[in-house]
Amino acid sequence: MNTASRSDSMRGGGRETGGLNEIRPFRIDIPQADIDDLIDRLVRTRWSAQLPGKGWERGVPVDYLRELAEYWRTGFDWRAQEAALNEFPQFITEIDGLDVHFLHVRSPEPDALPLILTHGWPNSFVEFTKTIGLLTDPRAHGLDPAQAFHVVVPSVPGFAFSEGPKETGMTVRRVAEMWVELMDRLGYQRYGTQGGDLGAYVAPEIALIAPDRVVGVHIDGGIGMPTEADVPTMTPEERAEWDQMQGWMSGGVNHHVLLRAAPQTFAHAWTDSPVGLLAWLMQKFNEFTPLAELAEDVMDRDHLLTNISLYWFTNTAGTSSWPMYNGLGDGGFVWPTGQKAVPTGVYAGGSALMLRLAERDNTIAHWPEGNTGNHFVPMELPDMHVADIRAFFGKVA
Repeated sequence: MNTASRSDSMRGGGRETGGLNEIRPFRIDIPQADIDDLIDRLVRTRWSAQLPGKGWERGVPVDYLRELAEYWRTGFDWRAQEAALNEFPQFITEIDGLDVHFLHVRSPEPDALPLILTHGWPNSFVEFTKTIGLLTDPRAHGLDPAQAFHVVVPSVPGFAFSEGPKETGMTVRRVAEMWVELMDRLGYQRYGTQGGDLGAYVAPEIALIAPDRVVGVHIDGGIGMPTEADVPTMTPEERAEWDQMQGWMSGGVNHHVLLRAAPQTFAHAWTDSPVGLLAWLMQKFNEFTPLAELAEDVMDRDHLLTNISLYWFTNTAGTSSWPMYNGLGDGGFVWPTGQKAVPTGVYAGGSALMLRLAERDNTIAHWPEGNTGNHFVPMELPDMHVADIRAFFGKVA
């Protein structure tokens, strides 16, 4: 089977025979011609002029981007990253008419709890590559082996090697239904769910669909966030907090508005120009790391470029935009749906106001104080992220 890219693997001609529930082994093998094409495009980049202004106030600075693009061309080793990714067992299976790519890493510990991790946007399954070993084989990392996990990391439809939606109407609910089917197909009847960003929407939705199977939902954040509808119920102190939150909640490029309005338009540029894609994704990763000057200060450059390279090689800048144009609520952005079917744990809970609002729609079993980090904690602080997951499931599993 040609596993050169997501699109190649969907063209047929290499599919093994079997039933609809068939699970096929998968390995990443990007054709050298695709790598050579990327390098050639980077060489031939037509650079924009630097606009007046300081730092990042007009967007990604030209000098910064030129240096990063040159490193992508001459210093980044895709084949080494590809080999590292292929150390994780990977598979493809068809669910609801779409081929779904996933990692399935079983723990050596016999009583390990199955755990399905859902990545965010603009991320991929690469988000969890630093945490999988800690979760599946704690004994090898000096952690208590009594708490281990069999880890399943699917690629959301339209991301990386998972087939993109073939029609409008893809939703978080539909993804969660696919994940329930995937876990059933793998033989897991009781399991935990976890995710941040887009994954924070999918993880609780799984519990709403299969409350008899999910032992707990752990998310990085995003619940208990106040909205305009909550303002009349706020105390003066809470209202002051709300006013302060408006600044950071409205900062940066609003990708929800942009990709809801014209995802196809922007996908043309991101699909044709690797530097255009690099600039867009680094703009977002930088906005998602407000506690650092640059995303690279807290996340490894090669880790970021591995994720960006996957978007390029699999041509998924466009297909991954569905959460913004039809997935996160009618009419635009909404925060994740609460659920009281199973206990919830949150890595970065937040203030007393947020806890009060979170408890309105969730059964909060874990709301720690003091956890730090930016938006994509598994990439930035894998040890801390795993410790919090272990703490939560130690309470509920």
